[in-house]
Amino acid sequence: MEAARVLWILFCACIASTLGSRLKTPALPIHPETEPMISKGLSGCSFGGRFYSLEDTWHPDLGEPFGVMHCVMCHCEPQRSRRGKVFGKVSCRNMKQDCPDPTCDDPVLLPGHCCKSCPKGDSGRKEAESLFEFFQEKDDDLHKSYNDRSYISSEENSNRDSAADFVAVLTGVTDSSGVARARFTLTRTSLTFSITFQRMNRPNLITFLDSDGNTAFEFRVPQADTDMICGVWRNLPKSHLRQLEAEHLRVSMTTADDKKEEIQGKVIKHRALFAETFSAILTSDEVHSGMGGIAMLTLSDTENNLHFILILQGLVPHGSFSAKVPVRVKLLYRQHLLREIQANISADDSDLAEVLADLNSRELFWLSRGQLQISVETEGQNPRQVSGFISGKRSCDTLQSVMSSGSALTPGKTGGVGSAVFTLHHNGSLDYKVLVAGLSSAVVSVTIEMKPRRRSKRSILYDITADFAAAEKERGSGRALGSCGRVDARHIHMLLQNELFINIATTEQQESELRGQIQMLPYNGMDARRNELPVPLAGQFVSPPVRTAAAGHAWVSVDEQCHLHYEIVVNGLSKSEDTSVNAHLHGLAEIGEMDDSSTNHKRLLTGFYGQQAQGVLKDISVGLFRHLDEGTAYIQVSTKMNPRGEIRGWIQVPNSCELGSRSEVVEEAEFDDLILVRDPTELRKDPHTCFFEGEHHAHGSQWTPQYNTCFTCICQKKTVICDPVICPVLSCPHTIQPEDQCCPICDEKKESKQMTAVEKVEEDPEGCFFEGDQKMHAPGTTWHPFVPPFGYIKCAVCTCKGSTGEVHCEKVTCPPLTCSRPIRRNPSDCCKECPAEDTPPLEDDEMMQADGTRHCKFGKNYYQNSEHWHPSVPLVGEMKCITCWCDHGVTKCQKKQCPLLSCSNPIRREGKCCPECMEDLLGKEEMAKKIEKKKNWRQ
Repeated sequence: MEAARVLWILFCACIASTLGSRLKTPALPIHPETEPMISKGLSGCSFGGRFYSLEDTWHPDLGEPFGVMHCVMCHCEPQRSRRGKVFGKVSCRNMKQDCPDPTCDDPVLLPGHCCKSCPKGDSGRKEAESLFEFFQEKDDDLHKSYNDRSYISSEENSNRDSAADFVAVLTGVTDSSGVARARFTLTRTSLTFSITFQRMNRPNLITFLDSDGNTAFEFRVPQADTDMICGVWRNLPKSHLRQLEAEHLRVSMTTADDKKEEIQGKVIKHRALFAETFSAILTSDEVHSGMGGIAMLTLSDTENNLHFILILQGLVPHGSFSAKVPVRVKLLYRQHLLREIQANISADDSDLAEVLADLNSRELFWLSRGQLQISVETEGQNPRQVSGFISGKRSCDTLQSVMSSGSALTPGKTGGVGSAVFTLHHNGSLDYKVLVAGLSSAVVSVTIEMKPRRRSKRSILYDITADFAAAEKERGSGRALGSCGRVDARHIHMLLQNELFINIATTEQQESELRGQIQMLPYNGMDARRNELPVPLAGQFVSPPVRTAAAGHAWVSVDEQCHLHYEIVVNGLSKSEDTSVNAHLHGLAEIGEMDDSSTNHKRLLTGFYGQQAQGVLKDISVGLFRHLDEGTAYIQVSTKMNPRGEIRGWIQVPNSCELGSRSEVVEEAEFDDLILVRDPTELRKDPHTCFFEGEHHAHGSQWTPQYNTCFTCICQKKTVICDPVICPVLSCPHTIQPEDQCCPICDEKKESKQMTAVEKVEEDPEGCFFEGDQKMHAPGTTWHPFVPPFGYIKCAVCTCKGSTGEVHCEKVTCPPLTCSRPIRRNPSDCCKECPAEDTPPLEDDEMMQADGTRHCKFGKNYYQNSEHWHPSVPLVGEMKCITCWCDHGVTKCQKKQCPLLSCSNPIRREGKCCPECMEDLLGKEEMAKKIEKKKNWRQ
């Protein structure tokens, strides 16, 4: 089994590098190197270019034309090293042996399934249902992405729909009167949390505890003068995800002051979270009582009824689990009783759900101002009480809106943009910051509205035009900064339910030129949106300007490790445009139009579908950081309709990243847990660290040694490998050797006082930054690329294309040979040559071959040029529906093309490559029976 597993992994690696459909990325880094996976520092498994958490299961996907191996299940098994470190190990098995025996005579294989099932009848349906239940969890894991850097959403189906919400009430454990309310949102494997607290100092540590009381995750709370804590627990292991779903996780908060306060609570699901628009934290006046609770409230959509659910802790004494305790729930205004409800609770069932019907206008006004108080008090000789003030729901999410012409009441394509960010305070006031740009004419109104009841009837709630100020130098631009001091309770409810809009009208579009829905953008760990305004993205900012219906805005920040964090929100893209969206980060050598052929300092951020995308870039060049610092960089979103740019926005992010991203590219072996080490103390502890010339170097890092600057060294698991710089052969007749360079260059100096190449370098110091060797190269110079861990590759030559900074790499073209038995003089030589005498060639040189017609190596077998075969996959066997062939050293594979079927439930018979319609199959069988019967009759 172990040998088969290793063969399977090697085969996947072979597929990724040899299939014709994946030949866009060559073996050499001719294109910019891909960004490092987010799996560094995490325990899990790397498999086929993807990262899987511990306990994950998946069907391996070999890509086209092989597709998903539905009958093979892989599992990331947790292992523990001798030092106690947990890492992942992949094991794969064939699941066909687990298939139940079909109960019908003629079972069929449905597309996308491993096991046969009955095509019709109750027994067949039951069998299909049992199969679905058996493989449902595993099939779900098939589509799980390793790369947690970007997520997908759309207007109709945001990423919140795929998220799960949890809540916890934290009360005193040791010497604390504090109470906290924690809300959690699980999206894929990331758990974000928003925590508010009362009656305690700001905690310094948040700890998640598993079902055994062990620490599962710790979060160091940053210092701040607020009672809100925002954080994220990324890449939850599968075991902790199961405990979260089973409500077995607890969360604890502790302070670092002399009191050493600690509060703790259980993380639970609750049905009221999705509808909550108002909330309250309930505390006790008693010291160290351990009592507390939260109230989750919402208004009815059509009536002024206030629904609420209470989650209480410590109100019922321990030991009276079955006894019902009567309580009074009171609604108060400045200690005056407004409403009262009587109910019963117990220690094991302390939740309480009720409704306060028909709130009058005064009660609604006090509710919007945060002046209503809710109180819960037990009856009897020793009453216990908790209470708190009700206000609009608070969280780390961001209230924002992107306004586009495509979302206007009468949709258009102007290329303008509007961006707005809102802050709702506990007293009901609403701060807003609105920015518009690229409009066709002057702004005449800025309004916050409801959805129109009729096409011609707008429902304006708040007119904030008085706060708008047009930009003096930019036509069609301006901003509005201000606050709505008296927002109604009903409108707060609608605001937090994403039911309000912001509208921009202009002199040419009196009703609406830009419009956007005010939406809650879920917190994702990016703190820039809490402190900074987003960058507007508009078609008018593209060069040349694009009259598009789309618009957007983006947050960009650089952290202490010089990693760039970004988040993009777009609006107004049509369905056809929405099918292919790419975002690029560009840096310009100067402000102005960029040459179409230039790729200098251009990085693909992400591809995304819908409205939102986010991510992190960890390997940014020095030049791009400089442009970010100077404000000469921009974000551009491209679509299929406008591949040269649909919307764009200029960005400036002050930074001090003169040396580029401070992270080494770590490439551990398959299944090893990846650790990114930077601190010198930690470097000394890392068993893979290299010690060279008195310094420690992390595994995977590369550097120029002190003893000779014309060498490049890399660290590969405690082993230092240093390669001399290999200089390419120059075709010019005269060369010079610059003192500060390792290789000679062509001497272009002439009698007409032309500048030498060295002077050109001094005049244009920009040059080219090559990701492979992490070095700057002078314009016009050529070099052999450095590819860790293989060193310098002589079969390719890279050139720095002048002042544009574009790096162009191509394979060396070997001369044609007339001899029948060419040889390679040295193992590092790229081209063969004819021998002076009949000398046998070197063996196993296919990796260095750059000339002549070559054979193909697939798995362990070799194939001649133009030879065809059916590939064999471990655990599956020969795949007769796929044909591979050798095309001049490149293996290409193609799946058999199947005709389109008109039926809704096609089936596939054993031994057949293409699915068939059940009706056609029955017809063929009936025809075959008639023919056979006719033959028998003739005989």
